[in-house]
Amino acid sequence: MSVSFSKKTSPYSHWEYLNTEYDSLIRIVPERGGLITEWRSKGKDLLYFDLERFLDEDKSVRGGIPILFPICGDLSESYLIGGNKHCLKQHGFARDLPWSIDLLEDKLGIRLKLVDTKDSLSCFPFFFTLLMDVYLKEKSLHITIKIFNHGQESMPFSFGLHPYFQVSNLQKIKIEGLPEKCIDQTNMKVTNASDQIRILDKGVDFLSYPSSSVKLFDCLSRTVIELIHQEPMETTVIWTDPPRQMVCLEPWTSPRNSLVTGDRKLEIEPEEYIELFTTFKHDSF
Repeated sequence: MSVSFSKKTSPYSHWEYLNTEYDSLIRIVPERGGLITEWRSKGKDLLYFDLERFLDEDKSVRGGIPILFPICGDLSESYLIGGNKHCLKQHGFARDLPWSIDLLEDKLGIRLKLVDTKDSLSCFPFFFTLLMDVYLKEKSLHITIKIFNHGQESMPFSFGLHPYFQVSNLQKIKIEGLPEKCIDQTNMKVTNASDQIRILDKGVDFLSYPSSSVKLFDCLSRTVIELIHQEPMETTVIWTDPPRQMVCLEPWTSPRNSLVTGDRKLEIEPEEYIELFTTFKHDSF
């Protein structure tokens, strides 16, 4: 197997992991939230990435695969830990902190690592380690996450990924695998998934709980992206931001506000860990 892992400076500073057997590569910027900026497979660039916005560090990222931890979405109010109130900004802090990066021992992928910091402890009072292993396989991206609780108290959290997939035209998109009903996150009301899919080009933000994989079809490029869930990462969010020609197909463990409502909230017992899995596949049709 021929793989390479090297630091690059152009068109921006990043690490590149290349697997020639699968004709696939990813580019990663660990100091910007462990962000995977590009995924190229079989000659296709699959991720949307706004480089100009990325280079302006005062702006939030639009593109790649941001990492959401210790919450997905936002909180309606502060949450209580040991009788003390704490606040977290939207999607948590993991996407804003520097991560470390290493080649896995078997060289089949890379490992991103985040540990608690003084700043993280001020809003999330837990000692943790988060490991995210990313593997390139035949037309697919496999991601394994391990989250360790090093403290003496149970640690509540949510985890998610926010991948931006490049599309040719938002009016020429099909999505299969969603249940009939979904939650419109702009007003938190139950609505029809089919109605939301019809207005992707107007901008949508909706959440659902599919029972199987979800497929995103680009009818112009004839490309399909499949999100394969594994419990508890079966919560799926679809988000568009026109005029950007992209669709976010996001696997989350829990809906927004989970740390306040308790809805699908996950907890890790002291000195324990939890393991999460998700896979993205692509093909032509």
